[in-house]
Amino acid sequence: MVSDVTGSPAPSVQSVGSGVSSSASSADDALFRPVRAGNAFEETIGRLLQAVRLGIVAPGEALPAERELAARFSVSRDTVREAIRSLSSAGFLVSRRGRYGGTFVVPVLPERGAIEGVAASVPPSAAELDDILAVREIIEIGAARSAAARALSAADRELLWTRLKETSAASIVDYRRLDSRLHLTIGELVGAPSLVPLLADNRMRLNELLDHIPLLQPNIEHSNEQHEAIVIAILTGDVDRAASAMLEHLEGSAVLLRGFLN
Repeated sequence: MVSDVTGSPAPSVQSVGSGVSSSASSADDALFRPVRAGNAFEETIGRLLQAVRLGIVAPGEALPAERELAARFSVSRDTVREAIRSLSSAGFLVSRRGRYGGTFVVPVLPERGAIEGVAASVPPSAAELDDILAVREIIEIGAARSAAARALSAADRELLWTRLKETSAASIVDYRRLDSRLHLTIGELVGAPSLVPLLADNRMRLNELLDHIPLLQPNIEHSNEQHEAIVIAILTGDVDRAASAMLEHLEGSAVLLRGFLN
């Protein structure tokens, strides 16, 4: 994942050539603001989706230029470019070349559950989404913290590292399955047998949500980096780092889910 650069927010997007009307300036300021560095790609995706879904940039209108988005989000242009490419593949944006070219919102937005490559069933309500993500945060952060606090056996340590390597090497087809197994392994290392069924149930519900959104390669790469940070914190017994790394990881997934599904 390309590291992000920090910069000051650019001046407010102007209505001429940006696709953002002056009447939407307050919402514009709220959405086109610096993102959190920990999940810059996911946050950028989420902000752009919000701008599109809320009509801040209306169907058929152009997004601000990449350089302006990068300055306003305080991320690198590579991050903005990857986010735009991902949303173009998902059917929300289209690029045009020439004098009046740029990146435009498609005239008709894809319906939720009708994005190419994702499930067509009815997505969850906002309340259901909040419930699943809240329970996940409580369980998985606690699991990471507890696993880091334990004196793990050599076999436990080898198993966790193996699960990490398997997930990092997974194809897109296998990624969610192996990602799930890694998270469940962390729960198993806590040594509380009743925890694993809770994790598994929550993960099943989570995967049903993830099936409603596209699997983005930059997000996979970022997720793998976060997985490594979590695993290393657990293996080195760094309780606070394990918890904070897991929180950062979960927040990235939550941003994408809320962006695509809300």
